Amino acid sequence: MGILEVKGVNKRFGGLQALCDVNLSVSENTIHAIIGPNGAGKSTLLNCLIGKLVPDTGSVMFDGQSVLGRLPYEINQMGISRVFQTPEIFGELNVMENMMISCFAKRDGSFRMQAMAGMMREKDIVEKAEQMLDDMNLADKRNDHTAAMSRGDKRRLEIAMCLAQEPRLLLLDEPTAGMARADTNNTIDLLKQIDEDRDITIAIIEHDMHVVFSLADRITVLSQGTQLVEDTPDKIKGHPKVQEAYLGEAA
Repeated sequence: MGILEVKGVNKRFGGLQALCDVNLSVSENTIHAIIGPNGAGKSTLLNCLIGKLVPDTGSVMFDGQSVLGRLPYEINQMGISRVFQTPEIFGELNVMENMMISCFAKRDGSFRMQAMAGMMREKDIVEKAEQMLDDMNLADKRNDHTAAMSRGDKRRLEIAMCLAQEPRLLLLDEPTAGMARADTNNTIDLLKQIDEDRDITIAIIEHDMHVVFSLADRITVLSQGTQLVEDTPDKIKGHPKVQEAYLGEAA
């Protein structure tokens, strides 16, 4: 049994069947990619995993516990963190301040912005934030204004902020969307490093097949809300149904 188990999940929006009897098993300490064309149901499935949507039927279990009916912050406390398609950082703050907010929230729960001045005097928070920035190769940017950072560096910071929560499962929604190729390759290298260095499971939704085949241990393919196949990257590449539904010339 995987650390994340999705069984028989269905979700309908009016006349649209967004997910139809979807099953997914993500093994611990692996990188599992979920791919499919636009409208395949990838984002709907992800939103069911993080509590933004509740499926009509079916189950979503994380480490033996149901995530259904829990609020997003409760799911985060279970050990699941999500990186959104558009980087969600505090653009008016610098890199170090963003990192400290995440470290503070992990230690003390809810965070109040007016606590920033006092937070800078918290030695353990400062040390953890500096260590995370060093691990993510962001230490030299600690005083940079985040709104002016490249897409790749914003994504790197957001991932660092998620890792400060010490999740067991990291969900990535199109992590390289809008990036130049150099930033994409840097993100691939970062995720490989995280996979090697940390006790963590990664599930990734991604359109870029270069990213998927560079990272994934297993791949689940969705099409029109239905799971077509789940297999290793080598077998997915040559699967005729996958080529027809999604990969095309990219295969």
